[in-house]
This record gives sequence, structure tokens and C-alpha cells, in this order.
Amino acid sequence: MNKSGYALLQDVIMDPAFPDLDVALRRGRHVDRDDTDWYALLLDAQELLEEFYRRYGCELIHKTDGYFYLLPTGDKVSRKQLGGTDMLVGQALALLYLDPSTIERGGAVTHEELVAQLSTVLGTDTLVAAFNPSKRKRFDERIAQRNVRQRVAEAVRRLASMGFVDLPEADRVRLRSSLMRFAEPVRGLSEPAEALAKLVAQGEVALAPLEKEEGDDIGLDAPDAPDDSAPAEPDIEAPEEEADEAEEPA
Repeated sequence: MNKSGYALLQDVIMDPAFPDLDVALRRGRHVDRDDTDWYALLLDAQELLEEFYRRYGCELIHKTDGYFYLLPTGDKVSRKQLGGTDMLVGQALALLYLDPSTIERGGAVTHEELVAQLSTVLGTDTLVAAFNPSKRKRFDERIAQRNVRQRVAEAVRRLASMGFVDLPEADRVRLRSSLMRFAEPVRGLSEPAEALAKLVAQGEVALAPLEKEEGDDIGLDAPDAPDDSAPAEPDIEAPEEEADEAEEPA
């Protein structure tokens, strides 16, 4: 008898909640305790699902911070990674998540607080350069700051689609425990927030395993499989940047 709450893998697959959960995991979604039903299913069926996903070259990872995700480990499933600006925003959100004052405010921050955190860690000039793709050395300050806010907002929406944050209101971001994945390089240190801030400022933070792809894409691996013809293998493509996405107001 399996130690899980399910006797057989078939029992897991026949659970009404499994299809949506499976698709979400394969698209790079992180599932934490706030996803009550999904999280309970993963806890109960963890042993069976670890073997199931391993057949597709993925590991079902469960972190003690209280979240699950799929990590591609072989060549059967191609990998897609977050871009450099998405990583920076994720790391800044992780720093805010580690800040005790954020807990006092109910675990939510505003976009302005997020931009301020990025500016504090990176410095204003570096922040503007990172979020303005133009190679020009001089920027119109007003336009540059507007671009920073727009691109930060776009990154936040992508991170929300992967289960790192919730967006309860237009200008508020509720932080989730899965943001601790961005803090993996400093896990176990006595002052993780301070260590993470230093690494971000030096441009050295990436999520293990580090595999650099095109351009400045770094860090976080998410599964990406193009073939969704079989029920057991739905599309697991991580959310892509949408060039025509509506812009946030300045």
C-alpha cells in the first residue's frame, strides 16, 4: 500500500482537481498552501506523482517553505526561463517577503514600494538601464521612469501567472511563500535578506540550476513542452512575454 492518501496513480488522475493542477504545474505554476485543494492533493499524492513526473524528465519539488513546482531535469521536456528583468523583480519581491514590516502590513506591497526596493538595491542608474532596453547612455528621465514602472508591472503579471504573487488590486501585490525560490542561494544564512540584497546588487543571483539561454535570460527553469496531444502531456509552456500587453498607467 502506498503511503499516500491514494492507493494507485489512477486514483490521483481520476481526482476531479487533478487535470487543472497538472496543466498548471506543467506551465510553470508554483502551488503553495494558499492553493488549498491543489496543495492538499499534492501532499497526499506526492510519492505517486514524483514517480509519474519523473517519467517525463521532471522532478516534483516540495520545499519546506510550503510550495511545490516542477523542475525539468532531462531532455524529454524543454526548458524555458524567466528573463533578466523578471528575475530582478522576483528577487526584489523575495527581499520584501523577508522584511518583517511586510508581514505587519498583511504580506502585501504596492508597485511603488517594489520600485523603491529595486532602486535601493540596484541604484537608480542601474535600475533605469536594466529596464530601458535602449543602448543610449542618456535617457529622458520622465520617460525612463515610466518605462521602469511599466516593465516592472509586466514582470509582476508574469510572476503572478506562475504563482509567485497575487494581484488583489491594481496597485497592490500580495506576496506568496513560493517567492522564497528566489532566495535559494542564501538559504540557511544568518542574514538571508542582507546576503540576497548584496548578490542582487552585484548581479550574481540566479536560481539553481543556472542555465543561461538567449540574451540576458537567467535562472528559473520552468517546463516547456510543445506537444499537448496526449491527455497526460498537456502544454507545459511557461508564460511568455506579451509584447502587445496593455501598459500600466504611469
